Amino acid sequence: MSVNQRVGAAGSGKATRNAGSETEKSGLKKIVAASMVGTVVEWYEFFLYATAASLVFGTVFFPNAGSELDGIIAAFLTYAVGFIARPLGGIVFGQIGDKLGRKHTLQVTIIMVGAATFLMGCLPGFDTIGYWAPALLVALRFIQGFAVGGEWGGAVLLVAEHSPNQSRGFWSSWPQAAVPVGNLLATLVLLTMTWILPPEQFLSWGWRVAFWLSAIIVVIGYYIRTHVSEAPIFLEARAQVEAEKAVNYGVLEVVRKYPKGILGAMGLRFAENILYYIIVSFTIVYLKTVHEYDTGQLLIALLIAHVVHFIVIPQVGRLSDRLGRKPVYLAGAVLGASWAFFAFPLFDTLNPVLIILAVTVGLCFHALMYAGQPAIMSEMFPTRMRYSGVSLGYQVTSILAGSMAPIIASALLQRYNSWIPVAIYIMIACAITVVAVVTLKETRGASLREVDAVDARKHGLEPVGTGD
Repeated sequence: MSVNQRVGAAGSGKATRNAGSETEKSGLKKIVAASMVGTVVEWYEFFLYATAASLVFGTVFFPNAGSELDGIIAAFLTYAVGFIARPLGGIVFGQIGDKLGRKHTLQVTIIMVGAATFLMGCLPGFDTIGYWAPALLVALRFIQGFAVGGEWGGAVLLVAEHSPNQSRGFWSSWPQAAVPVGNLLATLVLLTMTWILPPEQFLSWGWRVAFWLSAIIVVIGYYIRTHVSEAPIFLEARAQVEAEKAVNYGVLEVVRKYPKGILGAMGLRFAENILYYIIVSFTIVYLKTVHEYDTGQLLIALLIAHVVHFIVIPQVGRLSDRLGRKPVYLAGAVLGASWAFFAFPLFDTLNPVLIILAVTVGLCFHALMYAGQPAIMSEMFPTRMRYSGVSLGYQVTSILAGSMAPIIASALLQRYNSWIPVAIYIMIACAITVVAVVTLKETRGASLREVDAVDARKHGLEPVGTGD
């Protein structure tokens, strides 16, 4: 073969590899888009409830509460029901997802949460049907939370299991970035309603429009999710489970074999979850009840913060691929502990720019913890029980963390008439997460197939697949 022929052959081989790489990247982008669209839908609806609980539900569904803050606390208690339902959804859909696949569970969850949210917008208030109003609200909130409990694990694993080892942090952070997009849309719709409607009409029917609009994006999200495929590593793990009757999967198996992984995931989640809901929910309560701050101005602050949050999350995911999972997460926990001590004094100035700055910085601190979660948690568990493992670690924590954070913070504010106890509460939560991060094994660049191989050797199973 001549030199020119060899060069041509080498060039052809390189072109083929590049074409294959571009095809793989294109396919991964489609997977990311499918996961993101569905997650936007799910979290638009879930966070819509959080904002409505702060602004509307205390008046519409709990008008007999002793004070405005009492009504808000009652609304947040129904909000907490969704968090209680989430671990149950994580258990059920985790079991289904580990057996049948990530795609099928994601199709079911998006329909469930969409139907529940649309019906919330149709509920009559307390003045119309009495205690049936809050009772039905709680029932729909439970269904919504149950569906969301199965959503997160499926969405992030669909991406994580398709991602290259060296860039899993970046790619799997995109479904996380979809969360502020969903929140952004919910805030934008509510903000529009408050702008075009007088307060009495917004309380009467304007808030319902945001819930009804969910039907449109549910249809779009469901359609896109019908066009995704399962990751090869999952298909191999499922074939192994079917071939070897001794190979178990799902919730009971992950609790029995990987309790340390579940506890580690819960510790990672604790401060992140509390910090987020203090920022996006309790901030509204604080400014509205303590300073009677304009609702429209509050929503604008959150709107800007959500845009920045969306931009920052993938970049933090990329950073976790370069520096490691642990140092980035640790920085988020340490900085998160400091947030309230400068944020609330900025809130007390009532300066719109400083309020926006405080909320935005808080969400950037949050992103340092949030962006890397899918990669870290997926690298903790083998494929045959990964959906159950990440769902349990992620969703069970929500009961003790996110669901209670606005309630505890509101109760502390009511009792002490000061933000300082709230700041101490956040600091304690961050200290717990710091301990979890320090004890964590660094998994940057880990091969999910190697995680499966270690599991197989440890429990005397046949290895799943070969290669990376």
